[in-house]
Amino acid sequence: MREIILAVSYWLHLTATVVWIGGIAFILFIAIPSAKQVLGADAGKLMGEISKRFTPMANYSIIFIVVTGAILTGFNRQFSGIGNVGNSWSLTLIMKHVLVFVMAAVHFYRGLVLAPKIARTETVSEKTLLQKLSLNLVKVNFCLGVMVLLLSGIMSVLFRYNT
Repeated sequence: MREIILAVSYWLHLTATVVWIGGIAFILFIAIPSAKQVLGADAGKLMGEISKRFTPMANYSIIFIVVTGAILTGFNRQFSGIGNVGNSWSLTLIMKHVLVFVMAAVHFYRGLVLAPKIARTETVSEKTLLQKLSLNLVKVNFCLGVMVLLLSGIMSVLFRYNT
């Protein structure tokens, strides 16, 4: 039974990660440039619709990542307790968790604080400035996501060679 729980948790963890980070990559490198090229000034309307569809998927992904991450951590022999950095694997895990926390904070800040503020803003210059901030935060989250994936790879290597 333990193996089934671990396999399903690992699968859900990876799937949620692919949806969240892959969705960010799609938005940054495909949707935004394509919308700007085809729609010009009206690109924001399309991106607003894409955001409305992607945000719930990202929210669920974050929930799945946190829940399955806790399960996977709890079952791992390398884990030596919260705050205990007795080995390289645990230290890497803590760094990974900090980055994921920052990513989630940025995601929810954009959705719950920044997006409503952009919608309420009436001046074009202020709205443009806030939209640029929002886009820059998406870029930050993409970079953090890539770093989380790198740390995951490092953890995999540390686990393989330390067991």
